[in-house]
Amino acid sequence: MPAKYICHAAVVDALHADGWTVTHDPLSLKVGDRDLFIDLGAGRPLIGAQRGEERIAVEIQSFLGASAIADLQQALGQYVLYRLALEEQQPDRRLYLAVPPEVYNGILAEPLGQLVQDGVKLRIMLFEPDLRQVLRWIN
Repeated sequence: MPAKYICHAAVVDALHADGWTVTHDPLSLKVGDRDLFIDLGAGRPLIGAQRGEERIAVEIQSFLGASAIADLQQALGQYVLYRLALEEQQPDRRLYLAVPPEVYNGILAEPLGQLVQDGVKLRIMLFEPDLRQVLRWIN
């Protein structure tokens, strides 16, 4: 089974363990005649809040390609495209990029990764694939 599918299942399990209900797998959007597919849509009730339900979309990236730079470019392109479409169609749903620790502590911890996180205002869901758990939400 390709690593992408292993990471996908790990993220779904991590979201469930963190109290989320996966509502869309994948979450589809339509912009004009184009279809976009974000890996997951999830929601959970806000505890102690009066705003109703918190909703997110999760794009999963494992950065398994030969080039970390090419993987980062691909991930950022998808993230920005999906974020713009979500802002227009589902403005109450926040987009997160799900990455494992080796990606977060690798290229995303480097000066280039920090530049990207700050410039794009990247939201990150850090997850541990083997434990199938969310380690941290980074806004």
